[in-house]
Amino acid sequence: MTIVWVVTGLLAAALLGWPVTAGVLRLASAVQSPPPPPPTAVLRGGLAIGMLERLAVAAAVLADEPVAIAYVVAVKGLGRYAELKETPAAAERFIIGTLASMLWAVAVAVPVRLLLL
Repeated sequence: MTIVWVVTGLLAAALLGWPVTAGVLRLASAVQSPPPPPPTAVLRGGLAIGMLERLAVAAAVLADEPVAIAYVVAVKGLGRYAELKETPAAAERFIIGTLASMLWAVAVAVPVRLLLL
């Protein structure tokens, strides 16, 4: 039964986080004064990267390895460094999206971890 909870938690963190993150990014765009760039113009591949990020963060929480979350942030930041350096709007989207995505993954994984203790 433990494996079912772990797999369910990982899937919920990875797949259900997309609408949450997209909603937070829409909300952030709505409160900005200058119009934001179109989402496809910056940070391509964000959907796939976000799912993998949430999966890794949830797995780190479930495995009780919080240091692994720092590795996820570091790898993601290094991989996007060139885009973030050139485009301030991309950097803002990156920060907001990453934070929303990681918070969702933790919010899903912590109750599953507590259930399994």
